[in-house]
Amino acid sequence: MLHVLYLVHDVSDPAVRRRITMLRAGGARVTLAGFRRSADPIVAIEGLRPIDLGATRDGHFAQRIAAVARAAVSIGSTLGQIPRPDLIIARNLEMLALARRANSALGASVPIVYECLDIHRLLLRGDMLGKGLRATERFLARDVKLLVTSSPAFISNYFDPYGQVAAPIELLENKYFNAVAVLPDENPGARDLAAPPWRIGWFGALRCRRSLELLAEFSRRMEGRFEIVLRGRPALSEFPDFHGYVESEPFLSFRGPYRNPEDMAAIYRDIHFSWAIDFFEAGRNSEWLLPNRLYEGCRFGAVPISMGNTETGRFLNRQGIGVLLPQATAGALDAALGGMDQNRFSRLTSRVAAHDPSMWSHDRGDCRALVERLRHLTSLRGPLPAEALA
Repeated sequence: MLHVLYLVHDVSDPAVRRRITMLRAGGARVTLAGFRRSADPIVAIEGLRPIDLGATRDGHFAQRIAAVARAAVSIGSTLGQIPRPDLIIARNLEMLALARRANSALGASVPIVYECLDIHRLLLRGDMLGKGLRATERFLARDVKLLVTSSPAFISNYFDPYGQVAAPIELLENKYFNAVAVLPDENPGARDLAAPPWRIGWFGALRCRRSLELLAEFSRRMEGRFEIVLRGRPALSEFPDFHGYVESEPFLSFRGPYRNPEDMAAIYRDIHFSWAIDFFEAGRNSEWLLPNRLYEGCRFGAVPISMGNTETGRFLNRQGIGVLLPQATAGALDAALGGMDQNRFSRLTSRVAAHDPSMWSHDRGDCRALVERLRHLTSLRGPLPAEALA
């Protein structure tokens, strides 16, 4: 059985749980080690007790670097009790540095996979800081066996032009995955919502103030014909007044965190439209990503809303689904959605439901294929030829 050491920057990130589930469903054994954003250690993720590397704070880059430096000093003793892994997956740049240090401390030469699902804004700066960080990434990634990323736009706009990673690239989209068999009530075509009011759901990592303000303005403009439902984890470092702001808006509601995948069918059944827009790093990462909520919403029949000039918008346009905005204004939302009626909504949701579920979801076959690709890395010496993953 392939033994994977998974090094992560935030063990409580729902995407970490999803990746662990996929690896185990594919037949791998996983050891999880990482930092946390909580005051107390995380007891378990998918039945795994994480190796705690300490606490970090969201948005505090210098503090995270210091935490990585402290962890690097003791990584040998920290990992000393685990069997030698066959492979290390490093999620994000700081964990790539720690993966190399772990290899050295363990006296091993374990293949390293670099998992990069976002391009941090600091890496894109044109000043000495940005150039220094890119040089650091190139140095740390010089002999990784595989780069895993989630959007083709990350490759075409960052990894290829800057020449950051010489290894082959595996595109692993942020699709929905549930290790449990699909239940009958998860049928994406089954929707029975009275409307209006029409509900727009914004779920997941809530970090974009511009989205919040735009949705609030639009809902007020519609005078109750549209309601905005927020769920997930608000980034209070970006808007510390989040809860007060939401409470002051008549047509916004925050309904707290949710469990993924357990709650997904229910929370998406409760809305008509899924907000798949992010201005947090406008012009760069936000325009290049294909977010989790795109796949999750479509998997359960919600109609996605996106900007037309982003990677998400281009993806939706190719599939002939969704509502695409030409501008990020309440007026543009009004023009696109203000005249919504049941007949038009039925047409929109039928187009989403007509797509094969594999467009939105990974299955166990995908998990087995992923683990087999990773297993192949452990049998090679030197750089991995691109045709090996074909």
